[in-house]
Amino acid sequence: MHYKQLSFWEKYQPQVDDYVVWNRNGHIDEGWVYFKCDEYITIETAVRPKPKCQYARNDPHKYIHTLLLCPHNLWYQLKYMTNRRSGSK
Repeated sequence: MHYKQLSFWEKYQPQVDDYVVWNRNGHIDEGWVYFKCDEYITIETAVRPKPKCQYARNDPHKYIHTLLLCPHNLWYQLKYMTNRRSGSK
């Protein structure tokens, strides 16, 4: 997987649909940025189908998304890998 090297002085600003790796003192999580606001982002680390008994036939939400919350003050720990906007991953 390729990643973009940021300049030393350039702070990474995560965007929805970026693929990031979060190294929290040796604990590694990775996934797609699912939501962003000024205070935090959520990182989608897993997706799995809902059991059929938990959704109606016409319910468009047929998946369970596991999201990890990353507060703004920890964005410096994120490594940008790629994004869906460019059609790559």
